[in-house]
Amino acid sequence: MELTIPMLGDLSLQITDQSTGGEGYPTRRLQKGLLLLLEDEDMAEEGVGFGVPILKRGIQTIFPGGMELAERRRGAVWEVTAVFDMSLVERLAGPGGESLKTRSLYAAKNSLAALHRRVPLLRHPLTATSVALRRTFGWVTTFEEAAFRAAVKVTYVIDSNEGRIDIAVDLTGLPTDGVTEAVVMNEQGARHFDRYRDSDGTDLRGEAIGTWDEVTAAEAGFVSTADRVTFSLGQAQGARLSRGRELIGSRVAWSGFGYSLPPTLKEFGYTVRIERTT
Repeated sequence: MELTIPMLGDLSLQITDQSTGGEGYPTRRLQKGLLLLLEDEDMAEEGVGFGVPILKRGIQTIFPGGMELAERRRGAVWEVTAVFDMSLVERLAGPGGESLKTRSLYAAKNSLAALHRRVPLLRHPLTATSVALRRTFGWVTTFEEAAFRAAVKVTYVIDSNEGRIDIAVDLTGLPTDGVTEAVVMNEQGARHFDRYRDSDGTDLRGEAIGTWDEVTAAEAGFVSTADRVTFSLGQAQGARLSRGRELIGSRVAWSGFGYSLPPTLKEFGYTVRIERTT
């Protein structure tokens, strides 16, 4: 099933139960959420879209590999239900396409990724090291089926006239053993969305936005300065809100927010607003 939902003027949202979008990026293999389109152009690039769950099991991350999709419409309001199949892990593959199996390699990779998020001063050298290693050994990112599997239900209520998306995440079906954190991602493309603004007056562009920093303002948004489009959201009870933007050649290109939740929080909701700017 594929749905295209008109929003404001030449904007629309698209969601499909097939792994699609992000042509040329490794994340094409992942199941996406709501992708923002400008006319027929996909504005998400590598980003996974609005309202996409990710699970943490310690330093291991579980990504969605599929979904069951249903919808109903009442005038300008669409209700879309997606049950995400949480079933993929990130791997490195060599020049021949076969994934690397060394446990110590992934333990080091995941630990360095966590360090990259926590320590801003180390981000540039860690990124440079990663790029150099990939170039030297011919490594590329791929995704494989995980030994772990779970389902997460997300409901999107979309008001086409208002540019509003109410998102409800149901975590009641998560296994009680092993899941240490849930993250709900809201990403679009980094080349489009190059500016961050929030209600505390912070205004950042490009690399100054940072890779993964906590948002303390009540409201925050990303702006496409060229296309004059903004998506924004706010703090939500029970969650920690973070922002980020990465643009690394043809491999990484996302801007957006993540809500980090404890696995004991069974229901979670928030609102994304899409606006045309002047």
